[in-house]
Amino acid sequence: MASSAAPPEFRWPQGLRYGLMALPLAFVALPLYVFLPNYYARSFGLPLASLGALLLLARVADALIDPLLGRWVDRLFARSQTQVLRFSAVAAVLLGAGFIALFFPPVREHGALLVWAAGALLVCYLGYSALTLVQQSWGALLGGDAPLRSRVVAWREGLGLAGVIWASMAPLAFGLPVTAGILCLALGLGWLAWTAAPAPVLRPALEQVTAAPAGASTGGRLLAPLRYPPFRALLAVFLANGIASALPATLILFFVQDRLQAPASMEPWFLASYFLAAALAMAPVSRLVARWGLQQLWLASMALSVAVFAWAGQLGSGDSLPFIAICVLSGLCVAADLTVPGAMLAGLINSQPEPGRDSGIYWGWWNMAAKLNLALAAGLALPLLSYAGYEPGNRSEEALRSITWAYCVLPCLLKLVAAALLYFLFIRKTP
Repeated sequence: MASSAAPPEFRWPQGLRYGLMALPLAFVALPLYVFLPNYYARSFGLPLASLGALLLLARVADALIDPLLGRWVDRLFARSQTQVLRFSAVAAVLLGAGFIALFFPPVREHGALLVWAAGALLVCYLGYSALTLVQQSWGALLGGDAPLRSRVVAWREGLGLAGVIWASMAPLAFGLPVTAGILCLALGLGWLAWTAAPAPVLRPALEQVTAAPAGASTGGRLLAPLRYPPFRALLAVFLANGIASALPATLILFFVQDRLQAPASMEPWFLASYFLAAALAMAPVSRLVARWGLQQLWLASMALSVAVFAWAGQLGSGDSLPFIAICVLSGLCVAADLTVPGAMLAGLINSQPEPGRDSGIYWGWWNMAAKLNLALAAGLALPLLSYAGYEPGNRSEEALRSITWAYCVLPCLLKLVAAALLYFLFIRKTP
């Protein structure tokens, strides 16, 4: 690997080669946390409580291995870029195979289907986690100041949003078989792009990872990020904000189908308008970072998000067009959610006495938190909705009130908690 830092001008060729893998990763992420609960509930009749428990257990099991995967990724980066690419190729194959197994199950009986789905989810998550950690660690090891870090993250998240837009349209436009083929092709292209991407910095401190003694020191290195107070503070903000965002992502199809009673033809437009707005906002967000700062921009996006979801709580049957406006406005907010936290974490990593040594471990804990956000959103919201009397297709007053509270009100409360944590733990402390 090269030993020089990221190019001062991280222009589109470098950004495309580094960030392209984010497209298939996001392409598979949207079906897993948005389409999958609705697909299994409506196509196979699985109860929401069972689905919630399955998603919670699978996500928690997946999240627990992320710090260990991060340690492994650190070792691979310390050895050579060739080893990183070989590891990534295996992960890409696992991800594609797991996705196909998940959406084309050979069984239909509920018990057998749950077991099959659990196994397919774990394979999917393993490949997804490995590729995500490689890309995140790669970006953090490129170094640079806050504006450059935000551009690196913006390329990764912007191409990820392009994948999400494709994923929101492809299943309805082309069907699941073609969607799976597109995913496998995109994974191959993303891997090829990495072979020509800007090389991460190989620091002497990072090289020593492979020579570090195993055993007792391993646990210490794995827990090192949790002993760093700024990381714990950032993780707290990220968790509160992440659960607030994961709840509506998990419940959007239930909300539009039963609360708004929107036609099925509108569903891809809701998702596409949301993610397209987020993608278009990536470049302005990167420019605003230089003017406002990372933390202030994130706080402003949280405030706008609360206002938007408060409006969504007033909508009812037939309000499809106002909901598209809500999707666009909330998409603008999510651009900051996607860009700022990763840039803040990259800054924390590079401020360490031995920058880059534990990059993968930091990202491992970070991804564990992100997955717990999604796990808690699905694992708690779906059973609680079922307990409150909501089931897909139930449009009684009590059921619609339950889905509205879960989709609109609870995320607003959690966003306010996240905003308070960001202000008191970071902004108020900043001289």
